[in-house]
Amino acid sequence: MAKKTTKKKTSKKTTKKTTKKAAGRKSFGSNYKKGDAQGKSLVIVESPAKAKTINKHLGNDYVVLASVGHVRDLPSKNPKGVKDPVPGVKIEKRFQPSYEILKGKEQVMKDLKAAAKDAISTGGQVWFATDLDREGEAIAWHLAQELKIDSKDAKRVIFPAITKAEIDKAFHNPHPIDEDRVNAQQARRILDRIVGYQVSPLLWKKVARGLSAGRVQSVAVRLIVDRERQIRAFVPDEYWNITGYFALDQAKAGKLGEQWRQFLAETDEKGKGPTVKAQNGWLGTNNTIRAELVEIDGQKFDPRVLSAKIVPEPKALSEDEVTDRLTKVADAFAKPETHDISKQVESIAAKVGLRDVQSSVTENERGKGPQRWTRSIQGIADVDADYAIESIETKRTKSRAPGPFITSTMQQSASSRLGFGAQRTMRAAQGLYEGVNIPGEGPVGLITYMRTDSTHIAGEALNAVRGHIKSQFGDKYLPAKPNFFKSTNKDAQEAHEAIRPTDVSRHPDQVKSALKPDQYRLYKLIWERFVACQMVPAEWDATSVMIRGGEDRSAIFRATGRTLAFDGHYRVSGVPTSGDELNLPKLEEKQPLYPFDFQVDQKFTSAPGRYSEASLIKTLESEGIGRPSTYASIIQTIQDRKYVEQIARAFYATDLGEVVTDKLVEGFPRLMDLSYTRQLEEELDKIEDEHLDWIDMLEQFYGRFSKALEEAHEQMTHAKAETKPAPDEYRCEKCGSTLVYRFGKNGRFLSCSTYPDCDYACPCDREGKPQMAEFVDVKCPKTGRPMIRKTGRFGPFLTTPLEEGETNDDGMILNIDKKGFVNAPSVPPLTTDLPCPTCESPLNLRNGARGPWLGCSRFPKCRGRGKWAGLEEDIKSDLEKQLAAHEKKHPVITITRMDGTPLTDAKGKPLPEAPKVDELVLLEDPRTPSA
Repeated sequence: MAKKTTKKKTSKKTTKKTTKKAAGRKSFGSNYKKGDAQGKSLVIVESPAKAKTINKHLGNDYVVLASVGHVRDLPSKNPKGVKDPVPGVKIEKRFQPSYEILKGKEQVMKDLKAAAKDAISTGGQVWFATDLDREGEAIAWHLAQELKIDSKDAKRVIFPAITKAEIDKAFHNPHPIDEDRVNAQQARRILDRIVGYQVSPLLWKKVARGLSAGRVQSVAVRLIVDRERQIRAFVPDEYWNITGYFALDQAKAGKLGEQWRQFLAETDEKGKGPTVKAQNGWLGTNNTIRAELVEIDGQKFDPRVLSAKIVPEPKALSEDEVTDRLTKVADAFAKPETHDISKQVESIAAKVGLRDVQSSVTENERGKGPQRWTRSIQGIADVDADYAIESIETKRTKSRAPGPFITSTMQQSASSRLGFGAQRTMRAAQGLYEGVNIPGEGPVGLITYMRTDSTHIAGEALNAVRGHIKSQFGDKYLPAKPNFFKSTNKDAQEAHEAIRPTDVSRHPDQVKSALKPDQYRLYKLIWERFVACQMVPAEWDATSVMIRGGEDRSAIFRATGRTLAFDGHYRVSGVPTSGDELNLPKLEEKQPLYPFDFQVDQKFTSAPGRYSEASLIKTLESEGIGRPSTYASIIQTIQDRKYVEQIARAFYATDLGEVVTDKLVEGFPRLMDLSYTRQLEEELDKIEDEHLDWIDMLEQFYGRFSKALEEAHEQMTHAKAETKPAPDEYRCEKCGSTLVYRFGKNGRFLSCSTYPDCDYACPCDREGKPQMAEFVDVKCPKTGRPMIRKTGRFGPFLTTPLEEGETNDDGMILNIDKKGFVNAPSVPPLTTDLPCPTCESPLNLRNGARGPWLGCSRFPKCRGRGKWAGLEEDIKSDLEKQLAAHEKKHPVITITRMDGTPLTDAKGKPLPEAPKVDELVLLEDPRTPSA
């Protein structure tokens, strides 16, 4: 019930400000009115949307209220006088936790307590209907603790879908709160709290302030860092392909060769040649065949240069070993004739029918290993070369539909097919599960629970989908028996269901108007996957054509193609398209063929691909790192911490991520090991499934961990003290000495090896190459010279390039705002004699958009504010005069281009017509050598 107040009425403006401030604290409440639950039972769920949907099915005998997520947690800091290393956990008392109500949830708990009291006092009951995973069980337990209800006496209900049938079933079969599940969640929470609160300070000490470590997030970062180094260390193998193009008519073969080469030479407006799909279209239109050489002189055709045999791969992915190997690789392939197999390929090309062979070689300085030398072999196909079809084999193959979605596969599919991030996917799924307002029906839960690792489907749902398939598509699309799928996760809880529509008859198009765009696209994906998984396989006719010919008929080419014989489950999900598929013309054995072109291509193996969200989730799942409910938050956290960044949907490890990972592996090799992380997850599962004592589990973990922590504090070196040599070609611009890599607050940079005797430093790019100064057409207000753009911990900015003898005071720094425009420096504040109410330091006076305001001079260490409106009028008048004189003495600077064109206005803000800094970059270095 809302508090009564005796305060005087305030103006609308004041009321608006107060409301905004309250909203900023994220204060929650259920608007419960005292007495509403009298004579009724109370049902507690997690979200208001879920409450609304459930309430529709339960009727007037129940009051459904939401906890709005967790209501209690371990405190974020110790109370005064307490110095526990892990706030809220008494390690010395066998990890005894102490919980507190979360800030902003006080009103929620007050409402729930009032409702529970009203219900129980009038013969009603309290039902805990939070989500069916560990987190939901823990929320139910915390609520029961606060409401003074014993876990064994609590009425706990769970339902995989928010439908009337599932809700009725759950309320007819209540059970106590599962304390084993709660203990598993408590153990995970305390484990994560121990690692976070005890390892993070070590990173502050050994790397930089403000960093954080996490038991699972740090291992996820390691996956990306290891992949980064695999890519960096990768040296490709060289191999060759010989592709033959054959006509069915000898008279046309000669002209086809010329037309084909002209077609391949065509480019679009971006300078790109024909796509594979376009090439296949041309070949099909001209009734021709493309085939690959697979055998020559009775031997498999597979000429290769195996780099790992020439320079073995390092056993570990340390930067030193990677650098050492790349140096040896560069030496091994320094000359074009070394490890050259192109002569062998030329000889084979001549045997298959290539005439007037010409070859060339060019150097690619950026290439590693055999890729340093790009080789070309060209010629003209001999149309008279003797070729004929030796065999034609057609096989019928089947393509079975994948199983219904679990959390990880839903996130992967939404990422690859819809371009959704994991969090975006889970937001849409949450809404579909909790309920969507369908016109004429009210709130309806459209899918089952979205956090699951089980592919199990309830019998009723199987019957419904089989009936739907039969009525909509016919008997030929319905298998004789239901399709069953084994869960990929051996620890999957088969009592849970896969993610599926709650009612398969609700076609996506029927509910589209009621859904948000993301919800519709995800629901369509889930619906199609579920229906398809219970349909018969699709069938393909795969054809393989073997073509023999060439000198002494020693060459065998193979052409392949396939056609869809029966669409099966593709009827719902759509036939996968591939530009690589070639439609073969009608062919017969012994039929002569006439080559009109041979393409001889040097190829190189590819480095491992970078992780996308989909592939990272797949790896986390297969390695047993985290659980379905945690994947989205893991991915978001490691980006928020700046340990990785996502570029074009691929993850790159940052310098910070690499340094932090190295330090954690150095100090905590066991904690950072994938198999140990998996082992911990299995032990957490055993707490839930096999009654493993959770405190014993924590004690075993902490015994080893605390010892490693102590040793790390003593032995780990500071990241900033470590240097690594840069390539010899990079030299100090001041003294000519070699350079080294160092780590600073903004990441890795190049520094003179003689530091501190020489203070030269230079930023470097991802590959460790020096980044030259990027000059912009902005005049430094102090020196009159063009400024340069740099990137710091808070983003890009402009600074003055200093000349010999100048100091930082001779230059200036200009901020670039989030939209990319340059801003003039703000006027320095006026320091007053007024004390900060928080720390008693002097307050600074500034002029803001709403007039003068007072802030602590120690900001951001202290965020205290003074009350300008509360000052006496004579003091305010005196300070206003001082501020006016101060601003006159320190006017706002107008920022201009080199030709004097202004970029900022009288307040220092960008002019409407001002270009962004990106448009002001100078293509040439304007500096001239000093005399």
